[in-house]
Amino acid sequence: MSADITVSASIVTYNDISRAPITVDSVVKNTKKYPLKLYVIDNASTDGTAEAIEKSGQAVVIKNDKNLGFGAAHNVVLSQELGKYHFIINPDITLDSDVISDMVDYFENNPEVVMAMPKILNTDGSEQKLPKERPTFKRLFLGRLSYKIRSEYVWADKQIENPTEIDFCTGCFFCIRTDIFKKVCGFDERYFMYLEDADLALKAKSKGGVVMLPQFSVTHAWERESSKSLKYLIIHIISCFKFLFKWRGKFK
Repeated sequence: MSADITVSASIVTYNDISRAPITVDSVVKNTKKYPLKLYVIDNASTDGTAEAIEKSGQAVVIKNDKNLGFGAAHNVVLSQELGKYHFIINPDITLDSDVISDMVDYFENNPEVVMAMPKILNTDGSEQKLPKERPTFKRLFLGRLSYKIRSEYVWADKQIENPTEIDFCTGCFFCIRTDIFKKVCGFDERYFMYLEDADLALKAKSKGGVVMLPQFSVTHAWERESSKSLKYLIIHIISCFKFLFKWRGKFK
């Protein structure tokens, strides 16, 4: 294990007892080249998630007394000891290789890049087509009705074989240089959930490159809550309007 470069990561949990311990174990056991400081920020789970992870001893567990939401909970680590590079990881991600160290090596060799995501795979090994373009009203709302618009938004018809510049870096798994994460003040906490990742990516792009690295991959057991739950759909719509209002007039 190389000790000259340190790495940190944070996972936000909320009643994730069935999956978060698996994610934590996967991250810890597969990260071998660089020292990793892993934080789990628990948003007041009632199912024993925090206690199970504490018992494993694999991560530093920070317990919130209420559900702060995604971005605000991740921002808790800004006051903690972080590595040169920081990873944001969902509690439904699994690793089967040392992708964290591989991505760190890429950053070390490409100083102009400030934020990056790997290829995100479904549990069956197929690629998840996630947004890569800047969100617009058309893409956020009409994309739910039009395959053509959605396809443009997620690059459904593109085969990305080399590191490629993107606008939208998914919050399920990405790496950001810690100094940049702090300079942009982390996630905008006005978003409870959804689009805080796109917002952060756009802020990061003012500091350097934001890219997708298709040579690396992680698996994401994506549940798409906003397409199944009215509660999460409403939260998603509210975040959409917050995003559009914040970034209105800032792009040509």
